[in-house]
Amino acid sequence: MQKRIKDLQYPNRDMPLKGREKIDIVIVVDMLLTGFDSKYLNTLYVDKSLKHHGLIQAFSRTNRVLNGTKPYGNILDFRNQKDAVDEAIAMFSGAEKNKAPEIWLVDKAPNVLEKLKAAVGDLDKFMKSQGLDCKPEEVPNLKGDDARGQFINRFKEVQRLQTQLDQYTDLTDEDKQTIQEILPKEDLNAFRGVYLATAQRLRAQRSKSGDKTSPEVDQLDFEFVLFASAVIDYDYIMGLIARYSQQAPGRQQMSREKLIGLIESDAKFMDEPEDISEYVRSLKAGEGLSEKAIRDGYQRFKDEKSAKELASIVNKHGLAIASLQSF
Repeated sequence: MQKRIKDLQYPNRDMPLKGREKIDIVIVVDMLLTGFDSKYLNTLYVDKSLKHHGLIQAFSRTNRVLNGTKPYGNILDFRNQKDAVDEAIAMFSGAEKNKAPEIWLVDKAPNVLEKLKAAVGDLDKFMKSQGLDCKPEEVPNLKGDDARGQFINRFKEVQRLQTQLDQYTDLTDEDKQTIQEILPKEDLNAFRGVYLATAQRLRAQRSKSGDKTSPEVDQLDFEFVLFASAVIDYDYIMGLIARYSQQAPGRQQMSREKLIGLIESDAKFMDEPEDISEYVRSLKAGEGLSEKAIRDGYQRFKDEKSAKELASIVNKHGLAIASLQSF
């Protein structure tokens, strides 16, 4: 059972064995409340009186950080034991009991919304100080690596707060509307894309031996993990492309441009965003391709592109293609 819980880390296509299906929810009496770790455990539903170290250990089952998309776990307590939580946190943190919530309780959504608004305002103020509008397409016009580094730090804070808000299960429709007004989803994805492109450029410069970079760039922490969604994975993207192919022109729920923007804004596709985007551009809406056909077609697309690049090298340098292939 423990292995099946930990198998959540693998995509479904990599788990073909029968009898080893992954487990999404487990009802626990005692055994897995302590001493068991899985980064994929996200939510604990508590209908049992807990206290002291037993409470801490049980709650901690959800707090193994997976990546930037899961900075903490969710606890839904049906026993109204806030006092017991405060007492346990105070006992094991060394804090006074009335200060315990400051240690273990995340900010309420309205507070994070205000921080997001301030962070977006800070980004806007910075871009205007550079003589540019606060728009994704203006970021490449920043002059100098120091300015690009300042953009990295400012937008990283925006993304961190956005990631935190994504964790809340109790956002109201008004909260969601406010988030959309602060920074529309389309703009957020576009900013993510230019962030990744800018960060890759600065990281490449920093890694080149002999390159002189400013102290500000040397100290940058790009935190790519903040930009890797746990939901938008390779399987998800292939499924979206298949649905795009199956829908008649003009009736797609997601346009070609939005699909490409989604791919380019996710850190997991940093090594091949151009390939996937180019492949999407080559498809025709309404072709009706299945997901398997999309996967096979993408593999052929990459193989053909690789073969062309190889042929170009062979022609340019007068090499034997068989020798180059075996190399």
